[in-house]
Amino acid sequence: MLPKLDSLSRSQSAGEDGAWRGELVRAYTHPQDLLDALRLDHGLLPAAIAAARHFRLLVPRGFAALMTPGDPQDPLLRQVLPLGEELAAYPGFGLDPVGDLAAARAPGLLQKYQGRALLIATAACAVHCRYCFRRHFPYASEATLSDRAAAALARLAQSPEVREVILSGGDPLMLGDAALADLIERLAAIPHLRRLRLHTRLPIVLPSRVTTALCGLLSGSRLTTVLVVHANHPRELGAAARDALARLRRAGLPLLNQGVLLRGVNDDVDTLAELSEALFAAGVLPYYLHLLDRVAGAGHFEVPEAEAVDLVRTLRARLPGYLVPRLVREEPGALSKIPVGG
Repeated sequence: MLPKLDSLSRSQSAGEDGAWRGELVRAYTHPQDLLDALRLDHGLLPAAIAAARHFRLLVPRGFAALMTPGDPQDPLLRQVLPLGEELAAYPGFGLDPVGDLAAARAPGLLQKYQGRALLIATAACAVHCRYCFRRHFPYASEATLSDRAAAALARLAQSPEVREVILSGGDPLMLGDAALADLIERLAAIPHLRRLRLHTRLPIVLPSRVTTALCGLLSGSRLTTVLVVHANHPRELGAAARDALARLRRAGLPLLNQGVLLRGVNDDVDTLAELSEALFAAGVLPYYLHLLDRVAGAGHFEVPEAEAVDLVRTLRARLPGYLVPRLVREEPGALSKIPVGG
């Protein structure tokens, strides 16, 4: 059973909840505003506007503040700024690159791997990463959260082989505390579930979401809860993100990171090594480094597999094994992530 909040805690939770939601309201949603803030050439604007018509821009101001003004190749900016390359067709890139649609077992419930199921808790994110493998996912055709959760929970209750549920999205921490607590409590009521995993980028891009109340509800379930965060570059781990990760660690939550290997962002061994060191210093264990999921609109980010293998081999020679993430790719229909390069 999740801990109950007393009136003072509820008041504090409401105030903290309002803080991160206020940051989202002030986020950059138009390319010109982001370019102006970073003092970038407006020659980038027509392509950015055209690409944003297909997948809109969304960047919290705190994350944008970590970018270098005047540098159009800044690795954090490159992850979020719409570019003309997104409109180009790349062979082998499609709308459902990891087979999500074929894995649906109920509205919003996906099952690809034995013993685990993934619940799409929300369509919302705090940042729109341009390489997102679900940038074309048909969220609008999904049921409401309450209907989706009811169908998913009913299916999970009838699936004793499932031991772990992964909350994904979107980003599950975009749910407010009350909705998230209710969902976790209903999952914990299913006897055969043992673990809860949350895949989230919010501790990195919107650290104010990691409130005292959130840490309490995540650590208060009978389910063993693990957070898998998403950072691709060491500069994403600013002071606010490090503080948020420290709060999660103090709450006793294991923290893992899964990143994506991206051309022009982290496709060099020095950056990858610095990222692993920064993550571990913040209490996060490097877990996966994904080859790019081949989603339409992201072809310009792809790093060839042979180059990726060489990078990780060099990284392995430089760092202790526990700081080297596993290089993997996801293939539709496979029974697990596919290790790359041994």
